[in-house]
Amino acid sequence: MLTHWAAAVGVLGLLTVVPGPDMAVVTRRALAAGPGDALRTAGGIASGLLVWGALTAAGLAAVLAASPGAYLGLRLLGAGYLVFLGAQTLWRHRRTVAVPMGAGTGSGSPWRTGLVANLLNPKIAVFYTGLLPTLAPPQLPAAWGMALLVLLHTALTLAWLGGYVLLLAKAGPMLQRPRVRGALTWVTGVVLIGFGVVVATSAG
Repeated sequence: MLTHWAAAVGVLGLLTVVPGPDMAVVTRRALAAGPGDALRTAGGIASGLLVWGALTAAGLAAVLAASPGAYLGLRLLGAGYLVFLGAQTLWRHRRTVAVPMGAGTGSGSPWRTGLVANLLNPKIAVFYTGLLPTLAPPQLPAAWGMALLVLLHTALTLAWLGGYVLLLAKAGPMLQRPRVRGALTWVTGVVLIGFGVVVATSAG
């Protein structure tokens, strides 16, 4: 069973560290309002994973993943939200050179931003209904195995995003430079819009 769990940790860890919308959303919040808000955004993302885990246990995520219409609707909502965040970041790009990192107030609740971004990610539904069950140890009841994997994925996500926020905080002096911070803010906005386009045009 230890070998099975080691393989599960490896797969989940790899999926967690691959750059995606979550990191872009956290970066955006860190630049706009500082590490504290970025950590709360990461908490919202982790909460979204727990909600997806509950939906998977209830069978709703499988229905969503199997329904082309529902999946398309969620995909377009998720894409629209990422494009909105990216456009908002670019719109505020002009004043990042004048406002120190963390001196802004961001926009709305950071926890809610992370939660909504994660809940509108249809890939989580597909991942939790397709790949996650194959990682569950056969020695445990299916429900227990899935619950433990969801908790493990949530913990890995919190650890990874929390560590990333700490790195951003350590790089604070460099990010205070107007050109560096302005460039990173611009790149973050473009990346968010890019992820939105990818989600909207993805076939599955």
